[in-house]
Amino acid sequence: MASNGPMPGMGQVMVLNSKTQRTTGRQAQLGNISAARAVADIIRSTLGPRSMLKMLLDPMGGIVITNDGNCILREVDVSHPTAKSMIELSRAQDEEVGDGTTSVIILAGEMLINAEPFVRTNVHPTVIVRGYNYALQEALEICEKLALVVDVRDTDRMKSLVQSCIGTKFSSRWNDIMIDMALKAVLTVARATHTPTSLPSVHTDVYSQKMEVDIKRYAKVEKIPGGEISDCTVLSGVMFNKDVTHSKMRRRIENPRILLLDTPLEYKKGESQTNVEITDEEDWNTLLKMEEEYVENMCMEIIAFKPDIVITEKGVSDLAQHYFAKANITAFRRLRKTDNNRVARATGATIVSRTDEIREEDIGTGCGLFEMRKIGEEYFAFFEECKDPKACSIILRGGSKDVLNEIERNLTDAMQVVRNVVFDPRLLPGGGATEMAVSMGLRKAGLKLEGVQQGPFLAHGAAYEEIEKSGEEGAFPKCNWGIDGTTGELVDMEQFGIWEPFSVKIQTIKTAVESACMILRIDDIVSGSKKKGY
Repeated sequence: MASNGPMPGMGQVMVLNSKTQRTTGRQAQLGNISAARAVADIIRSTLGPRSMLKMLLDPMGGIVITNDGNCILREVDVSHPTAKSMIELSRAQDEEVGDGTTSVIILAGEMLINAEPFVRTNVHPTVIVRGYNYALQEALEICEKLALVVDVRDTDRMKSLVQSCIGTKFSSRWNDIMIDMALKAVLTVARATHTPTSLPSVHTDVYSQKMEVDIKRYAKVEKIPGGEISDCTVLSGVMFNKDVTHSKMRRRIENPRILLLDTPLEYKKGESQTNVEITDEEDWNTLLKMEEEYVENMCMEIIAFKPDIVITEKGVSDLAQHYFAKANITAFRRLRKTDNNRVARATGATIVSRTDEIREEDIGTGCGLFEMRKIGEEYFAFFEECKDPKACSIILRGGSKDVLNEIERNLTDAMQVVRNVVFDPRLLPGGGATEMAVSMGLRKAGLKLEGVQQGPFLAHGAAYEEIEKSGEEGAFPKCNWGIDGTTGELVDMEQFGIWEPFSVKIQTIKTAVESACMILRIDDIVSGSKKKGY
């Protein structure tokens, strides 16, 4: 005979640890929605043309001043698991497309807030999720219809695109300089890579070329405190913070021949402790002579190719410096691997691992001018006027470290936006026009639906209106119409020149909806710390 409750005289059975906190059912779902609302409210005021900055104190005592959604949430210490999950969204968005980190949090938060009335009226979360997923497919189709294909070489259209990205940032005062720098840096680093294709031969030429844009590795930002922001520039080459190894070496060379090494130009040291026992006094002189001959042979192998500049990632001994100074060669030592790779790509040189394997084609001749310059208290080596450099250095000047850090974040966002358009050259109208077009399209499509899914479908569409409210932007029945966030007037975004990358917008919508759907299906939160050693 089956029993429906505990046996008479039996006490309550404790399965979980008494210190464990557990939230279940409706309470857990409403708690998740409240946590999502709290996270969205933190960064809501950083969106749009009237965005404000946030000042945060990090655990090490440093100050961060920014309006970048990912940067703010990265520094905020939260305890609620759902809030942590929301913060991960911002990080994923930043890594994937580099922009829209604030929009994705606000949109995901709004999706959950709009689902709250259905949760309270006992609509099952799977029904809400199904309605949201239908609406997501419809939203993506509307975006596809709105998309406009752009030519990456169309400078005016590209400038208006970057303008809409950094117009809401701290550096908007110096928009013209920032836009030109972002465009120049990305188009310098971009290069076509030929990939094998399985498509028919008719389309081979179109699809075999894929653009490679490695901003992180080949567009290095050098922040130098002092000067003015108007002094910022993108070099048609590279620079690094090193001085020449010998005072007699040349500090300015036109059309230099550059040799790059990753081998030490000094006698070999034993990797472990080495003891040598000498019985004859002459043997000691022989040992020293062998070391000197070893270094001399390496230097002679290098000098035979008549380079003007030698750069190595390892050390250069005093004896090697002497030989180079006599041969009128400028030498640099202990350069970072990443910097060496950038110099190689900018000048056309190849990094050589052994001096006896140097060939003429390893010498870089793509640099037009080498010059040592002093900025502040530091010496910098500039390699400029390179022929078709595929790497560049971006020099940022500014009054303080905080200003420079914020400008670097803004410039990185702008470069990511240009990179996205190089990969996928489609744009969508900005100023909230796309969100409003999607919202209206979903309302029309929702009226054709029947049953319980109609409510969540329409709620999904209503969530997009929060983006316009936050940015003080909206839209009109015509798809390209939005509201100018500073004046509040209706304007045609095509004439106004506010565009956003298609890939950023699509990624924002997908990430926000998928995250909201996952959080809605949680009905049990168990939290508690295990003791150490268990």
